[in-house]
Amino acid sequence: MSLEIAREVQFTFDCADPARLSAFWAEALGYQMQPPPPPFESWEQALDAWNVPPERRNDASASVDPKGAGPRLFFQRVPEGKVAKNRVHLDVRAAPGLTGAERMAALESEAGRLVALGATRLHREDPAPPLAAGHIVMADPEGNEFCLD
Repeated sequence: MSLEIAREVQFTFDCADPARLSAFWAEALGYQMQPPPPPFESWEQALDAWNVPPERRNDASASVDPKGAGPRLFFQRVPEGKVAKNRVHLDVRAAPGLTGAERMAALESEAGRLVALGATRLHREDPAPPLAAGHIVMADPEGNEFCLD
């Protein structure tokens, strides 16, 4: 039996600072911070109306694809820090269709942009044809690994 509909997915990040991480990923991916629900014009208005105390206002945040094509990224505050390598990671497709030196130059450029936003460059894997096209391993501001591919 096959499922005839594709399911929507959301990627959820456990983190210490949801607003900061959500803003980082919005910039990294060309996403935007999720707007507040109607009739609110800002999240502050919504949180005020819902009587959310100041110390709980950064418990969660989300980034969304402005075109509605990509998955929603949800960030939730958790008390514990990251302690091990991710079992699942994102590959940010920064050089689709490019090969060789042109590909690696595009990845290096994007790595520089993301470092300026708070990412950390971990290491570069140079192309090893025919199986590997080369990529750069990065970490977001809270240490979650991802690849520039």
